[in-house]
Amino acid sequence: MLTPLAQRVLSRELLDVLIRAGLVAVLVIFCYRIFRPFFDLMVWALILAVTLYPLQLRLRRRFANRDGLIATLIVLVAFVVILVPTYMLVVALADSIEHAIAVFKTGNVRIPPPADSVASWPLVGKTVYASWLQASTDLTGLAQRFTPQIKEAGRALLGTATGLGAALLVFFASLIVAGILMAYGEMGHNSAVRIATRIFGPGNGPKVAELCTATIRAVAQGVVGIAFIQMLLIGIAFIVMGIPGAGLLALAVLLIGIMQLPATLITVPVIIFVIATEGANTATIIFSVYVFIAGLADNVLKPLLLGRGVAVPMPVILIGALGGMVTGGVIGLFIGPVLLSVGYQLFWRWVEQPQAEAQAGSQQAQD
Repeated sequence: MLTPLAQRVLSRELLDVLIRAGLVAVLVIFCYRIFRPFFDLMVWALILAVTLYPLQLRLRRRFANRDGLIATLIVLVAFVVILVPTYMLVVALADSIEHAIAVFKTGNVRIPPPADSVASWPLVGKTVYASWLQASTDLTGLAQRFTPQIKEAGRALLGTATGLGAALLVFFASLIVAGILMAYGEMGHNSAVRIATRIFGPGNGPKVAELCTATIRAVAQGVVGIAFIQMLLIGIAFIVMGIPGAGLLALAVLLIGIMQLPATLITVPVIIFVIATEGANTATIIFSVYVFIAGLADNVLKPLLLGRGVAVPMPVILIGALGGMVTGGVIGLFIGPVLLSVGYQLFWRWVEQPQAEAQAGSQQAQD
């Protein structure tokens, strides 16, 4: 049993520990609130820096270890690669809207009447038939009928465009910060290893840091890279075939690819549209087969690229990407696989630790 003096000393030490813990908690909360507006920007910058750093290492040999110049060149090239297609897409979209407004003002909009078979469609046939028929005879009246819905859709579209513009600005700022991080890549890598070692211990720290780096690069190649490849394959076919809004459809292929949805959601309706408008001839059949196969290309490329160079199974990376995308958006697409991979590795190290210790003990006994 403790003496009164020992109890007072213990109570004083416990109070000191609680006060220190409370002060540390307050400091952490205030630091988080100050850093919170820049959280997304810094996470994106870290992801971009980790993804692009291998290119920095390749160019270092040609530029005599001038890391600052190399990082600046990479950032400038990335700006050009992103800005040129974005500018072309915005110009094409603006021209399409201007043309649609001009046609609507002149009154030259002519919508053919629906076929009688449309009314026999299940569930929505009669409603679609009535709206379609009114559009073919009285488009102005139909527009006035759906004015509230059109206004609401316009507001939603405007909000989406504003959000995309803001996200693009954040991405550009993240790209600049990523260039700064790449210029000090070795120092950043050493800092990451030291932090991981402090958190996970000397045995696990370097491996965890390497695992996080490899996972981010694998997701960038296996998710974003595959979606970009599909966008190019399908978008070129849309442009060659003269599909209306080919640029927007290609961008939609990229977005649903990043969201891990099948590209057939875009390609199949386009194939149906082409065959319905131009008939089944040699060109449309070749186009349909090519676009359909290109829409399924991710099923072949994903097992090859996703999880390559990562010491965890590919399903763990895929589940982390899907779960992270659902819970955290596009950033979660990268954070989810990293956290799940680290947890997977630590769990199996914990499972195998008794066996490793037993083997080490038996080896010492034999010696």
